[in-house]
Amino acid sequence: MKSLINCTDQQLVHLYLDGNADALSTLVNRYKDKIFTSIYLLVKDKYLAEDLFQDVFIRVIDTLKSGRYTDEGKFLPWALRIAHNLCVDHFRKIKRNPSIKTSDDHDIFEVLNFSEPSAEQTMMQGQSHDRIRKMIDLLPEDQREVIILRHYADLSFKEIADLTKCSINTALGRMRYGLINLRKMMVEKQIAL
Repeated sequence: MKSLINCTDQQLVHLYLDGNADALSTLVNRYKDKIFTSIYLLVKDKYLAEDLFQDVFIRVIDTLKSGRYTDEGKFLPWALRIAHNLCVDHFRKIKRNPSIKTSDDHDIFEVLNFSEPSAEQTMMQGQSHDRIRKMIDLLPEDQREVIILRHYADLSFKEIADLTKCSINTALGRMRYGLINLRKMMVEKQIAL
């Protein structure tokens, strides 16, 4: 397995197609965090994200085995495109996402504390991440998507443009306006405190 870690994505795909199942495991381990995080930030539900993550690799395997994968050497953007499309398909299937809200419009599972935090710092960091996530959720969809793909999936603007089917300048503009809007929200929150 050690020798597989040093292989390129393209080499791993070829090894998998030649019958080496460990090659696919290496690819999954190489990109699982980026792909899962991208899905999670779009669907905002851990269990749904886990299901969609599995569906991504089922599609990857089906595409590889059927010979429809074009060997461009861009495995991660291709897998992220599959993940993005599965998320879009999910949202098309449901007209609304039912959730249990408290009287002040918070998701009940965000309010309930099922486990004790291990340290105050962990709790404060979680609250900070939660605030940022909520602010990102308030952005227009195109801006939110570019910020998630850039900062959480670590994609280049060219990869984002290809994935979202827009020009690089459009992707850059969406990022710029998204960050401007986030800064405005942060300033408003500080003034309100």
